[in-house]
Amino acid sequence: MATQTINTGEYTLYPSPQNQHRVLFEHQKFVPHPYALIHLPDFEFEGRVTLFSAHRVADHKMGQLVSCELPADLERFERLFRPD
Repeated sequence: MATQTINTGEYTLYPSPQNQHRVLFEHQKFVPHPYALIHLPDFEFEGRVTLFSAHRVADHKMGQLVSCELPADLERFERLFRPD
């Protein structure tokens, strides 16, 4: 089954099939590591989150976009995410 892309003007997003929610939330973080494994349950978020493969239009950089419902969850992700 084909997954629809989301075009925001800033990004072209490809939803992860593991997303429980099909929503792009307000609090977002682009990580320029397209092949890093981001397992969302490991971060123990309190609110809803989604993960997208992302193409940043401004510089044509590929990566991933994490979007969070709660700003505290985005802060948690930024603090704990290590791409290595």
